[in-house]
Amino acid sequence: FGVVLYQMATGRLPFTGSTSALIFNAILNQTPTSLVRLNPDCPAELERIIRKSLEKDRGRRYQSAKELLIDLKNLKRDSDSGRAPAEAIGIKQPPLARRWGFYAALTAVLFVLATSLYLYLERGGERIVSIAVMPFVNASGDPNTEYLSDGIPESLINNLTQLPNLRVVPRSMTFRYKGKEIDTQKAGKDLNVRAVLTGRVVQRGDNLSIQTELVDVERVSQMWGEQYNRKLADVLAVQEEIAREIAGKLRLRLSGEEQKRLGKRPTENSEAYQLYLKGLYHWNKRTLESLEKSVDDFEAAIKKDPTYALAYAGLADCYNAFTFWGGPSPDQTFPRAKAAALKALELDEKLAEAHNSLAYSAMSYEWDWQEAEREFKRALALDPNYATAHRWYSQYLVATMRFEEAIAEMKRAQELEPLSLVINAEMGWPLFYARRFDEAIKVNRKALDLEPNFAYTHYLLGMAYLKKQMFEEGINEVQKAISLSEGQPRNIALLGYAYAVAGRREQALKTLEELAGLSRKRYVSPYYFALIHAGVGDHNQALNWLEKAYEAREELLTNLKVDPLLDPLRSDARFQDLVHRMNFPP
Repeated sequence: FGVVLYQMATGRLPFTGSTSALIFNAILNQTPTSLVRLNPDCPAELERIIRKSLEKDRGRRYQSAKELLIDLKNLKRDSDSGRAPAEAIGIKQPPLARRWGFYAALTAVLFVLATSLYLYLERGGERIVSIAVMPFVNASGDPNTEYLSDGIPESLINNLTQLPNLRVVPRSMTFRYKGKEIDTQKAGKDLNVRAVLTGRVVQRGDNLSIQTELVDVERVSQMWGEQYNRKLADVLAVQEEIAREIAGKLRLRLSGEEQKRLGKRPTENSEAYQLYLKGLYHWNKRTLESLEKSVDDFEAAIKKDPTYALAYAGLADCYNAFTFWGGPSPDQTFPRAKAAALKALELDEKLAEAHNSLAYSAMSYEWDWQEAEREFKRALALDPNYATAHRWYSQYLVATMRFEEAIAEMKRAQELEPLSLVINAEMGWPLFYARRFDEAIKVNRKALDLEPNFAYTHYLLGMAYLKKQMFEEGINEVQKAISLSEGQPRNIALLGYAYAVAGRREQALKTLEELAGLSRKRYVSPYYFALIHAGVGDHNQALNWLEKAYEAREELLTNLKVDPLLDPLRSDARFQDLVHRMNFPP
């Protein structure tokens, strides 16, 4: 309404620009030209009313329709009272006074009409508070542009998640539809949302075409659709436009701070952003090869924009995950993870992803338990809906024997991302370490219903079977994990342990030889050797290898205090000394 009044008084709009992006920037960041400069005859009171209507901070704008209407009526009254005495003594009123008296009356009428229309629209089209952004179709057919069809919707999800009054379905749920023909009505009902956004991406050289459609599932109607034909370098601006269009079509009432958050760019460098999207694309595959590609992409993005905080946070996550997925030794990865996380926080202290990465490094490599918990809590305070932070904090709580809290954190992670394979698998993690093996088995079986070919679930289920002395079932599950993971060392080690506790000593010793041969080609955790030696009953060798794991600062030692697989060693003084040196909190 303030925009309408401004245009009535000056003949021009308060916020202008040659593109939508420039107009958005003006709305968010620029102060309109003073009315008096454009129209010297404008009454000061009208300028005050308009200026207050256009305040960017909603707390400084009019707080009710009644409040604004009173000011407009007062303006009309003052204009009328200024005219009456002059007419009473036969003096002709200046045309300007008559004109502004008319304008004041007209604006009051317009305001009533606008308010009525707004209330009518609110009744007929209520705010929509839930949305699913589906994976976009890569209509180019070129696998090298897959990072765009994946990255653009993922970025939109991240942006929209910043809005407190909107429930956005997480990536792990919507990307289960990738590569499938999407029935928006069915998808909306399955995901329990009112609105569904779909899209298609075509890249031809430097040209980019993005087609979007927003559907109201309940009313079975299209709310909005648009096709953007731009240069690839404009991908950031296009995403901003799409996010703002969605917010508008869903009738979200955004504060000035929320509008800024929605339009905040992580980088101004389009090439850096494209490289970041490639990094995310490879990170989400979670293989050693894809992690290596992801590191290259994030580092290339940082070279393009050394101030790109999210790229540093992505790099930190990669280095945190390297050793677990069969990569280099901890001393080659975790210090780099910490350095990248600290750099991200230097650039953006409120970046939840960076605090979470820093917490994981403090827990898994430095064994600084107080620092780790402080950073996990900081990450969750900044973004309570960050599922990975809940998941990693649950691991911390397991290591420190706070099992009920750990179970609650993992359940919260699952609520946020109910279709995440790793989170569903790790629902059994705190149950296993709490020695609630039957419950762990039940949870992991359920996770296999979601995806029967996820190796990590078979690994965790195998551990629980072994502790229940269901040896054949345990061996079968671990063998499946090995075949599905192309022989990851941790799965081979667990198979050796399984053979050992099942009384198949010769086969257990063969897996030791296999790991030894593998260690000559790549890093293999000393913890894995300790595990098999503990299984065959060679406690002295098991403790020797645990000591080597300690020297290597192996992250698996975080579970030393609670790991049921190491129970035969607990009474040994060397084991107790090692636990003491880990400096676990009381």
